[in-house]
Amino acid sequence: MPDQHSTLRAQRRSETQRVIQAHAVRLFTERGYDATTVNDVAEAAGVSPMTVYRHFPTKEDLVLFDQNGRLVADRILASSAEQPLVHRIGRALVDSATTLTGGGHGDGPTANERFLLARLRLMISTPALRARHLDNHYALQQAIVDALGDEATDPEAAFHAQVAASACLAAMHTALVRWAADDGRTELPDLIAKALAAAFGDPVDTVPNA
Repeated sequence: MPDQHSTLRAQRRSETQRVIQAHAVRLFTERGYDATTVNDVAEAAGVSPMTVYRHFPTKEDLVLFDQNGRLVADRILASSAEQPLVHRIGRALVDSATTLTGGGHGDGPTANERFLLARLRLMISTPALRARHLDNHYALQQAIVDALGDEATDPEAAFHAQVAASACLAAMHTALVRWAADDGRTELPDLIAKALAAAFGDPVDTVPNA
């Protein structure tokens, strides 16, 4: 059954990526980004350096790679075109943050939140990662515009979508920096919603879409 085999391969690939990235972020945090080599990461993960490069073409990708673009795009695709664009994008950002953090509201950060916090601190503190993080910002902006499909095909509509996406992402970035400074004590989806409300004046519903 080809479909089943494809699914199993995708699952194995995803698990391998998760293990490699987890070890990379741990080593970068413990030893420093510049002091840790890809060979160090490969050894810790129990794989060859070639396997690391197969999943993460550059050292920066070991920190920056995530599923946020796909999650945000999926949420926008599922949203209603009758809603204001910044609300649709904002809600997609809040929903994706809920998925990535595990949606927990316990006494402390979840395992997913601790991992995201470690990645975020590395992005903030490492010059090479800060530069590449800007590239990721533009890639996410384009993923949002692409997800709008026919709504953003003509130049004027595409420009409007790019502006809306960029403004929402700027608000989210401010929330991420605040979240890192607070050591994850505040729920990230709530912080993003608060930042979006401060930027646009209207609150974003933090209850995920069904």
